[in-house]
Amino acid sequence: MTLLKTTLLLIASNFFMLSAWYLHPRLKFLEGRTIALAILVSWGIAFFEYVLQVPANRIGVAGGISFYQLKFLQEIITLAVFVPFALLLLNEKLTWNYLWAALCLCGAAYFVFSGGFKGREHPRQEPHAAAVTEPDQTP
Repeated sequence: MTLLKTTLLLIASNFFMLSAWYLHPRLKFLEGRTIALAILVSWGIAFFEYVLQVPANRIGVAGGISFYQLKFLQEIITLAVFVPFALLLLNEKLTWNYLWAALCLCGAAYFVFSGGFKGREHPRQEPHAAAVTEPDQTP
């Protein structure tokens, strides 16, 4: 259930992300307007991406999905959402090289998720060499 919730939230999040990134050049009311307005409109759209993406990542991590798995899942979903988005809203063409790349992503997904969901490993915390420490006060 964790993977399903995380995936559905990330799919919805990606629609807003792609809209924020790629739709502003096609919005008629932005034609002839400043880049600052286009940026503000994109940020407004991207807000909804974060409203969905942040809970998706929190649910995923709490459910045992590692950060590596979340990142791969995010990228696979991004491309899975982008293809119909590009075809339908951006009028882009789909070519064989993109289909072969998608097949490679399927292979990547297999390797990333074949080990199951073990969550993050918590290695013993050693102080970092650059960490601020108190000076030794022994005489």
